[in-house]
Amino acid sequence: MRTIAVLTSGGDAPGMNAAIRAVVRTGLDKDLEVMGIQRGYSGLLNGEIFRMDRRSVADIIQRGGTMLRTARCEEFKTEAGRKKAYNILKTFRVDGLVVIGGDGSFRGAQLLSKLGIATIGLPGTIDNDLPYTDYTIGFDTAINTVLDAINKLRDTSTSHERVSVIEVMGRNCGDIALYSGLAGGAESIIVPEKGYDQNTLCRTILEGKMRGKMHNLIVLAEGIGGAEELAKKIEEITGMEARATKLGHIQRGGSPTCMDRILASRMGYKAVELLSQGKSSRVVGINGGKIVDMDIDEALAVPRKFNVELYKVANVLSY
Repeated sequence: MRTIAVLTSGGDAPGMNAAIRAVVRTGLDKDLEVMGIQRGYSGLLNGEIFRMDRRSVADIIQRGGTMLRTARCEEFKTEAGRKKAYNILKTFRVDGLVVIGGDGSFRGAQLLSKLGIATIGLPGTIDNDLPYTDYTIGFDTAINTVLDAINKLRDTSTSHERVSVIEVMGRNCGDIALYSGLAGGAESIIVPEKGYDQNTLCRTILEGKMRGKMHNLIVLAEGIGGAEELAKKIEEITGMEARATKLGHIQRGGSPTCMDRILASRMGYKAVELLSQGKSSRVVGINGGKIVDMDIDEALAVPRKFNVELYKVANVLSY
């Protein structure tokens, strides 16, 4: 192992820069040449590869997004595209590749490893939808961004005595809604894993009104959305004013939290350690506070388990 490269792929997540920084500086510490690949697999196919040094990653640990940029790439999904990627990596004498991204990015790394490139995946996604790891890079920052929005919306919702429906990201995973909803004291948390009944929800709102509760805050995961339709239905049934807020891509931005910076740094360090040991087709995660690694195939096959206990706590405390 003489030369390694790093790329970010898929949706950006706060903490990706901290992971890039860790990969680069750990690699240099092990006397490896480190290359950066811009715009993910798309940039790889276009040969957007450059040498990185310590100064390349200075002053980025606190920055959101990814300094390497990211993009989707349909061509890489083809066998011809992957062979082209392999040949380009070999042209730059890259022996090992660190891929920072979600499940789609991991599948790309998995396929490259079968062609002979040593690959290690780091979980970079705000969705927290990779079940082999307790947390993904960017998740903590995202839920804190949502929490800040919840706090602000609660103020105006209380002032106007209205129902606020907040739609958050997460694809088909309800973790952003669950964690931010619990921390924000939401009256209702709606996630794809549990579903909901509109009549039961409206009845809960009306029962609260009878007790003197004049505002409600509902956190809705996008996988079961949308917020506009739900707000209209609530207003129609309950007679209470209801407003919808879709937070959108604001959840992907911002300076990463302390937790995300440390998590990304530990994972980036571990990735280079694995490459230097001759390991390939592995992904890095965290379980019970310990940094672990697992075969990519096994990691992608782990069934996702919703945190039912946390959901129960949130329901009990919402009344």
